[in-house]
Amino acid sequence: MHTSTRPAFAALLLGMLMAQLDTTVVVAALPRVVADLESGGAVAGVTAGYLLAVTVATPVLGRLGDLLGQRVVLRGALALFAAGSLACALAPTMPALIAARVVQGLGGGGLVVTAVSALARMFDREELVRRQSYLTGVFALSALAGPPLGGLLAAGPGWRWIFLLNLPLCAVAARLASAGLPGRLPAPEGDSARSFDVAGAVLVAVVGSGVVALGAVESLARGGPAAGGVLALVAGCAAAFVLVERRAAAPLIPPALFRDRGVARSIAATGLAGTALFGSFTFVPLAVAAGTGLGVGETGLLLLALTGGQLVATAAFSVLARRRPPLPRWGRLALVTGTVGLLGLAALPALDGAPRPLAVGLAGSSMALVGAALGLSLQAYTLLAQGRARPESIGATMGTLTFARQLGGSLGTAGFGFLVLVAPSEHAGLGLALGAAAGCLVAALFVAPRAADDPAGAGSRVAADR
Repeated sequence: MHTSTRPAFAALLLGMLMAQLDTTVVVAALPRVVADLESGGAVAGVTAGYLLAVTVATPVLGRLGDLLGQRVVLRGALALFAAGSLACALAPTMPALIAARVVQGLGGGGLVVTAVSALARMFDREELVRRQSYLTGVFALSALAGPPLGGLLAAGPGWRWIFLLNLPLCAVAARLASAGLPGRLPAPEGDSARSFDVAGAVLVAVVGSGVVALGAVESLARGGPAAGGVLALVAGCAAAFVLVERRAAAPLIPPALFRDRGVARSIAATGLAGTALFGSFTFVPLAVAAGTGLGVGETGLLLLALTGGQLVATAAFSVLARRRPPLPRWGRLALVTGTVGLLGLAALPALDGAPRPLAVGLAGSSMALVGAALGLSLQAYTLLAQGRARPESIGATMGTLTFARQLGGSLGTAGFGFLVLVAPSEHAGLGLALGAAAGCLVAALFVAPRAADDPAGAGSRVAADR
């Protein structure tokens, strides 16, 4: 590892770990939170508020990274995350906790998008491929350690320590990030390139909030007039956003991004993969339990196959992608692998009553394939977009890519949940939802980047700010 970038790289990893860990660590502590604050009706807002803020902040802070430099934005994101964490720890009521989680989520979104943007400016493609194992390790650690850590802290010193522990970690990350991170690039197109698209940011906030609400608020997920109103608002604001971006002097999501076929295809494939893989997570344990007849604890252990598949695929990618570098092939392999895995999971509810070893074997192998698809698609399309993005718009590019994944996951959760509700039975609904998720990956194959979209010469490019 290059000595000059080691502290900065560690700061980026620590920031990503905190942001991703706080999406899972709170879940196990929610019963204790409800008991202490004596307010159960709004408890869903604790997780929904964080997710909403992360989604909205991603494209906005990605663009600010282009304008101000990733170093400045990372420091601001750490300050927001620390302030939100302290407010969460001191929250006297449930509404105060939800508001603090929103602040924390704004910082969390900045930590993630700044990390992927800064890495693209710090390292060439070969080095980025080599470091993918670190990034996947962070993702796996947050997924595996989050729920048990939250439960232990809630049962021990108290749930408020979930947030207090972030404070020293933010201080460490800020100290590590004091040198080595990319600064501000000179404006390529005059003063207008330094302006900020306020109207675009407001419209993105409305669209992102509406989509997240559809996936996170149970009453909206069930459909009805309220859900129709939210959908109409989202569609109207999305259309207005397209018009605003075409006319803005310095758009939040530059239309020029989509004139690059490799970037446009990566964003489209990432959005569909997010719909299928992230949107279906809620229904995977239900399908496993329905098909295998296992209890909650046994089902939870079997779900480790998801993380295991992701880790194995990522480790293999980090080694093999340096010998077989075409990224579009890896992306398409991920989509095919995920399609097979989701179809296997879709068949599970129909196996109710079949020999348990058969059902458990199908569940474990299918989840391993889905986990591998998640790991490979995240890496392949992120690296491809990093390689094709223009230096002055790397933050906007990575923010748009991440935003597409997050919106896809929320839309998938809402859409697949609706399919489960309208199906004649829960088993049929689970099979239909997971089958629809597989269909999203098939659709992604048609829009995924081709060999000609692979960034030529990216392996030899080293960013000027390294």
